[in-house]
Amino acid sequence: MKRPIALLILAALTSCSRFLEEEPSGSLSLAHYYKTPEQVSAAVNGCYEGLATPFVENIGVSVSPVYSLEYITGYSRRPRPSGFEDDQFLRLEKLDNANTRLQGWWVATYYPVENCNSVIAHVSVTDLVDEVTKQRYLGQAYFLRAWYYFQAVRLFGDIPLKLATTKDLNDVKIRRSPKEAVYEQIVKDLTMAENSGLPWVDPSGHVSLGAVKSLLAKVYITMAGYPLQKGMPYYEKAYAKAMEVIDSHQFSLFEQYSDLRNPAVQNTREHIFMIQHHPTVAVSNIHGAYLPYPVEPISIQPAYGGAMAPTQAFYDSYAADDGRKQEQAFFYTKYPRYGYPAEMIHLPAPYIFKFWDNDAEKTGRSGANFPLIRYADVLLLCAEAKSHIDGGTTSDAAAIDAYYAVHHRAFPTAVKPAALNTDDILKERYWELCFEFQTWYDMLRTRRAFDVASGRITALIGYRAPNHTRAFIESDLQFPLPFAEVQKNPDLAL
Repeated sequence: MKRPIALLILAALTSCSRFLEEEPSGSLSLAHYYKTPEQVSAAVNGCYEGLATPFVENIGVSVSPVYSLEYITGYSRRPRPSGFEDDQFLRLEKLDNANTRLQGWWVATYYPVENCNSVIAHVSVTDLVDEVTKQRYLGQAYFLRAWYYFQAVRLFGDIPLKLATTKDLNDVKIRRSPKEAVYEQIVKDLTMAENSGLPWVDPSGHVSLGAVKSLLAKVYITMAGYPLQKGMPYYEKAYAKAMEVIDSHQFSLFEQYSDLRNPAVQNTREHIFMIQHHPTVAVSNIHGAYLPYPVEPISIQPAYGGAMAPTQAFYDSYAADDGRKQEQAFFYTKYPRYGYPAEMIHLPAPYIFKFWDNDAEKTGRSGANFPLIRYADVLLLCAEAKSHIDGGTTSDAAAIDAYYAVHHRAFPTAVKPAALNTDDILKERYWELCFEFQTWYDMLRTRRAFDVASGRITALIGYRAPNHTRAFIESDLQFPLPFAEVQKNPDLAL
């Protein structure tokens, strides 16, 4: 199931190395690429490489740009000692534009966007593959370009919108586009992908129609909220697109939370879109990064953990009988000593078990895929959009069914509600999607936070999260442009 995508990183390296070769003239050229069907396929696969870029550990001790998205929410802590760059997110200090985490997010956007632009330009005119294959290749590239821009516009606001390949060094010195123009292009790209003939599901892990429509739902509900505040028409678009995914009957929730980390069912059912990994070709660092710190010998290689754990306040916000709080569901507080299963090690605090890899426990190398879009996310978006459409409370049967599917898995004896309000749905998103790098985006688009102490949804501005030293202010809600990029391209400052 994973072999075709296990080659993505190799394909990306091939694609990038060819792209960056210099001709004697000093220009960047692809004259010697896109000459065979295999090269075309490799170029398309190379577009996926950026999905994993934010997860890369840059010094080998659980330091990565992606954790900043959970640190800044204030609901997580870093058990391993950190430097000032992580502390700016963890404690909500003023973000320094020289912080390398910002540069990491920039690179994770514009390097893969360049690959997508190259594929769109060259595959559009190739006759090396049949028309059906060509359209599906283009659909993947359009989706991925939309993904990367959606990632960046939410973090940085107004950003350069580059839709053509770099043919001259002057091509990279462009000004920022208004965020609304970026969103319009994202929708245009996803619409192109939606009409490209992609299958509803793709067990190989490539982009599917289900992923396209799910991302459109997420884009529309974001456009409905902050910062664009397009309101009701876009809540209606989000609801309609989420219902298309639901009504396709191609996706379903896993019955057991353990299946979220079961390698036999990756890229199926609840997993609509995932980063593809392999234990030797494209290793995941999540298992090792989330191990307890100080070192507890519960895995064969425990030394590099401590990247992230829940704050006690967030962990305590779950009801005692919530299935997600039960031992070895989303969290764990004890585990057998590695090699001595009869000896139980009790951890000093709760840690994240959501992405535990049983194979990596024994080998030290994780090939577990990581979820980017889950069906649970789409179900809750459906319910949330309808609650907004109906004025904050909805009795719509489809919306209630969508919410209840997620809630009922956590509380099997719960009775289906007759009506739902927006705040209840938002809280469910905090609990269900925790530590999947989704929560900060929800906080940005809703301008709401989960006050875990009171159990209520509250205004984001003025809220002090458990791990922060102060309350949120408006300037916290947009990352500054990386200093190195502004130095290279002063037009970014205009």
